[in-house]
Amino acid sequence: MTAKPREAAIRVLMMPRDTNSYGTIFGGVILSHIDQAGAVAAMQHGCRQVVTVAMEKVVFHAPVLVGELVSYYTEVVKVGNTSITIEVKVEALPRDGGPAKEVTSALITFVNRDAEGNKIPVPRS
Repeated sequence: MTAKPREAAIRVLMMPRDTNSYGTIFGGVILSHIDQAGAVAAMQHGCRQVVTVAMEKVVFHAPVLVGELVSYYTEVVKVGNTSITIEVKVEALPRDGGPAKEVTSALITFVNRDAEGNKIPVPRS
């Protein structure tokens, strides 16, 4: 049996509007996408509406440049009663077609909520 290829929760092409004064992508832009990717994974797990409770330490290992395609890979690492923790790994494909570079990773904890904002159980798969 062959392994299923990884599928990114989201992919984003980095644009000039996302750069800082050094010409690299703002870390905050990457953090925003990490949060979105984690929420996508939580919803794919069956959560209805999630809010971010915590994001563990994020260390950037490589800068992201304009024109690079950034992929956000997710994995559910823990399911609590009303919370779910997702690991998000971030990789960027250089414009020159070189191999993907590891940018960063994060563990994000979300709480599942109903339409009124009350905590509700996370579905068990």
